Amino acid sequence: MRQAGTYSGILSGGGISGKTGPHLLPLARIKKIMKKSSVDVKMISGEAPLVFSKACELFIEELTKRSWNMTIQGKRRTLHKEDVASAVAATDVFDFLIDLVHPNAASHLDPNEDDSTIEKNL
Repeated sequence: MRQAGTYSGILSGGGISGKTGPHLLPLARIKKIMKKSSVDVKMISGEAPLVFSKACELFIEELTKRSWNMTIQGKRRTLHKEDVASAVAATDVFDFLIDLVHPNAASHLDPNEDDSTIEKNL
């Protein structure tokens, strides 16, 4: 027989309840992103944004903890973009973020420039 999981209390009233619960992320925004993800998504149940909200919170928490460890290793007390990039590079689970966060990328480059313009500048 299947037993209740760690997060089962979230949906059954133990944590987040409907529209009045302590949501740390805006559920309307999550629902909007979910609808824009595919043309096939027409309707979303009330519980789905709650689950995504909790998943996002856990993701942000884990990435922040790993980034903070990089900050401590650098003997600093301020979290920098490079710390996040180092945490992403050091953790296999975050490999999908490698293209988004480059530890040595120049921050002065315009994101609207195409690759040929960037190569000419280098």
